[in-house]
Amino acid sequence: MDDARVPACGTGREHTANLRGWRARLRLWALARLDDHCERAVAERKRALMGSLHGRILEIGPGPGVNLGYYPPDIDWVGIESNLSCHPIIRAEAERRGMRIDLRAASASGLDAEDSSMDAVVTMFALCTVPDPAKTLGEVLRILRPGGKFIFMEHVAAPAGTALRLVQRASRPYWVRFADGCLPDADTLPLIQAAGFSRVNYEAFSIPVPLISPHLAGLAMR
Repeated sequence: MDDARVPACGTGREHTANLRGWRARLRLWALARLDDHCERAVAERKRALMGSLHGRILEIGPGPGVNLGYYPPDIDWVGIESNLSCHPIIRAEAERRGMRIDLRAASASGLDAEDSSMDAVVTMFALCTVPDPAKTLGEVLRILRPGGKFIFMEHVAAPAGTALRLVQRASRPYWVRFADGCLPDADTLPLIQAAGFSRVNYEAFSIPVPLISPHLAGLAMR
């Protein structure tokens, strides 16, 4: 995926070498366990952020659709997901929940939506791999209607000078390859604060996972 992190949605390309195939399966297994652990840890915060949304909602990087269950059933949901292997999984999850969805294979740097057309935009652990997050946030502002909400949950870089920040920086080349382009030291909050929203409210928190900590959850208003 080029613009937003998603959990691995399948085994992908078959590997002819047994060793390489074994490594790929181990990586997918580890990512799935990490995703499951993180999801349990943040579920209540997601419900608080997403459970009262209404109207037309655009989600950036929905991956396999794990967030569909947090939305009210009557929303008009649009998903921007460039990983095509995730699309059948998202559609199946939406069908299981009786949701009508509009799934688009676009990128986060050029959101496929009209100006001022969304009541809310949601990113859940997606900005950590966006090549130009400032541009993506500009796109979020463009498509939000006046008074619209930007709902976000992201892991961010540890404070400068801490041991964890040094570890994040040193492990970045390896983590990026392991975790589908995810930056362990993404400095996302200052970008959100400088993007041009009228108000930014957030909560800092941590969950017991290696490397990707601390975390932010919040709401910004256009």
